[in-house]
Amino acid sequence: MFGRAPKKSDNTRYYEILGVPKDASQDDLKKAYRKAAIKNHPDKGGDPEKFKELAQAYEVLSDPEKREIYDQYGEDALKEGMGGGGGMHDPFDIFQSFFGGGSPFGGGGSSRGRRQRKGEDVVHPLKVSLDELYNGTSKKLSLSRNVLCSKCNGKGSKSGASSRCAGCQGSGYKVQIRQLGPGMIQQMQHPCNECKGTGETINDKDRCPQCKGEKVVQEKKVLEVVVEKGMQNGQKITFPGEADEAPDTVTGDIIFVLQQKEHPKFKRKGDDLFYEHTLTLTESLCGFQFVLTHLDNRQLLIKSNPGEVVKPDSFKAINDEGMPMYQRPFMKGKLYIHFSVEFPDSLNPEQCKALEAVLPPKPTSQYTDMELDECEETMPYDVNIEEELRRRQQQHQEAYDEDEDMPGGAQRVQCAQQ
Repeated sequence: MFGRAPKKSDNTRYYEILGVPKDASQDDLKKAYRKAAIKNHPDKGGDPEKFKELAQAYEVLSDPEKREIYDQYGEDALKEGMGGGGGMHDPFDIFQSFFGGGSPFGGGGSSRGRRQRKGEDVVHPLKVSLDELYNGTSKKLSLSRNVLCSKCNGKGSKSGASSRCAGCQGSGYKVQIRQLGPGMIQQMQHPCNECKGTGETINDKDRCPQCKGEKVVQEKKVLEVVVEKGMQNGQKITFPGEADEAPDTVTGDIIFVLQQKEHPKFKRKGDDLFYEHTLTLTESLCGFQFVLTHLDNRQLLIKSNPGEVVKPDSFKAINDEGMPMYQRPFMKGKLYIHFSVEFPDSLNPEQCKALEAVLPPKPTSQYTDMELDECEETMPYDVNIEEELRRRQQQHQEAYDEDEDMPGGAQRVQCAQQ
């Protein structure tokens, strides 16, 4: 984070809260905080606000880097984030870590101090076909995760003994301050490399032989993911408490997010299905029938009504043949069939005469033969209109760029506009 060094402000209040002089040693700070924190602890009827102020003062003054900033610039610098003081830790966590996870009151500490944070959820995408969402399926997946070491019960050592990390004073992170220029400083916060962000260290001789002091070991587990009929793309399937375990942490969840793969024939929109089918010109005019293989491999006979003409880009619907509805699998949406018509490339004269005999007659011409003879005859040709427009736009752009590059181009454009 970047900031301009603020003007010096009050830098004695934290010392006054702890009741120590400005040149107090770390031992003096510890003794003062211990005595005042026990006296003002809310579980013993103390003042909660006073307890919070004590924790804030101790957190700043016990960290050499934060203390230096406080002594130089006061509370304003910390509130602006230069020393990390704006994001103070929970005062109960500071109190708990000060006493090594125990409690000076006995009985394992206060209920507030024993609160556990929630571990991170683990999210996995799960690809499924439209057939699987229609019929329902189950998939067995093998995953690796961290679990608390059974040999040391997640303590990392034989006796559970650990000491507060001297490198970060138990906070789990270090704050690095760099001078960028006159009156400009930069603060960077990073996990403590001595304790790997845990805030505590374990002696090599005390480390658990199974987890090597890491407190967790790797475990492989097979989860059966049940995909119910009618589930949607993007829907989540949650396995509570199956993510990585960690000491003093409520285990997070494993979450699978369904990702539907494209189907070559069917498209899904909510609870409805759309199917594409192409008819020949004869089928569109004289009737059709075809067999549609559904997503559950049933064969549906689809046919037109006698004498019906099916026009290009028209739709037909079949009730109760769409997607099953989630958690109501016996109810289904609609199946829509979208028809396109394939026309022949050309017809010979005999075919034209045969069609003219059965199709509605051509419209009579409103022009006389003499008027038609005076018309200028043209010869249209087939084009791909998208390609044509794209090429035309490219030509216009090239001409514009060329005109811009010519000397006096802007003046010529202006004259042309006049």
